[in-house]
Amino acid sequence: MTELSGGPALPQERRVVTAIPGPKSQELWARKQATVAGGVGAVLPVFAKRAGGGILEDVDGNSFIDFGSGIAVTSVGNSAEAVVRRATAQLADFTHTCVMVTPYEPYVEVCEQLAELTPGDHAKKSALFNSGAEAVENAVKIARAYTKRQAVVVFDHGYHGRTNLTMALTAKNMPYKHGFGPFAPEVYRVPLAYPYRWLTGPENCAQEAADQAISQISKQIGAENVAAIIIEPVLGEGGFIEPAKGFLPAVAEFAKENGIVFVADEIQSGFCRTGQWFACEDENIVPDLITTAKGIAGGLPLAAVTGRAEMMDAAHAGGLGGTYGGNPVACAAALGSIETMRELDLNAKARRIGEIMKPRLAAMAEKYDIIGEVRGRGAMIAIELVESGSKEPNPKATAALAAACHQEGLLVLTTGTYGNVLRFLPPLVIGEDLLNEGLDIIESALATV
Repeated sequence: MTELSGGPALPQERRVVTAIPGPKSQELWARKQATVAGGVGAVLPVFAKRAGGGILEDVDGNSFIDFGSGIAVTSVGNSAEAVVRRATAQLADFTHTCVMVTPYEPYVEVCEQLAELTPGDHAKKSALFNSGAEAVENAVKIARAYTKRQAVVVFDHGYHGRTNLTMALTAKNMPYKHGFGPFAPEVYRVPLAYPYRWLTGPENCAQEAADQAISQISKQIGAENVAAIIIEPVLGEGGFIEPAKGFLPAVAEFAKENGIVFVADEIQSGFCRTGQWFACEDENIVPDLITTAKGIAGGLPLAAVTGRAEMMDAAHAGGLGGTYGGNPVACAAALGSIETMRELDLNAKARRIGEIMKPRLAAMAEKYDIIGEVRGRGAMIAIELVESGSKEPNPKATAALAAACHQEGLLVLTTGTYGNVLRFLPPLVIGEDLLNEGLDIIESALATV
């Protein structure tokens, strides 16, 4: 058996030995340009060779501190021992049968774990899919089947995927929607409680935003026509926005009073990322349906819709599924990922990451007035960059800051409706020394922007 060289065995040290990107990455980039569709971009054109812990190593021997986790996917680290062990064992048994042809135990085990971990003590069932977009799309199908209604309500700054329906649900045009319409009908967007940018101030945000959203739903759509309200408890691509406290409970209560299915999209915020199993737990929200993906399976493609049993059973037999949905190897990986989260108490690790990052970033905000706000929870942290002396979004500085970090061996990601948010999603297993070293790089880079 080949000895593993990545994962936990990878040396946990930053190392920059070539220009970024290095010559081997440049060669591979040329090959990519020749054969891969131009629409498949890359944040940083370096090619990964190994990864583990808080480090990503490229083909040129450069080792980057990873503040991205593959967009919140490798929360347990790359090649986590339990993920590799369980997935390898499953590979040796069989790779596929299609659960709709002949089922298998790992699928059932994942659904059992989801019933236990997701909020609420009601009877729950799940269906497994390949991607977050598939999960959201199927949540809409389930809600429509259950309510016999059609309208779907989403929020400003929300992101829900790249399929036709989920593009309609997503707020941001570029790069997600531009040129790809027409989109699915019966999708309606209402205001979000975005404290930093609420015109009358953050103290008024929750109540005013909830009132506006509920009024628009009632007057422009009709609550009796709404199948589902879908929201991210902490917004991801929209800029790591935490809706003002009180907003989510108000919307959830409105949904309950009007027979509307309340869907928490926890694809980016779930599985320990915010220091809780799911971000909606922060305000004791118990969603009717919850969508998950990303961090669920340690890097293998898996997604789920979990919800009230009576809702999940509303779709007719054969109405939910897909050839690869709930692939046995991905299910085995998910069981290994959940095992790792439990054994290492990654909720506590995420909270510790937040305890380290937020004060240091707040100190940087005191020093550099282009940082308009530091926000987030656990290991889902961001800074919003603005023009000095205003709240005008500053995407140019955001791009420059990210590029400066990349050159110093720190992988960071940008986000936000206005392209002016730098987000930090380190693996939950990252060492505190690497975490602080990454923050040192950010601080030094800020001086150059």
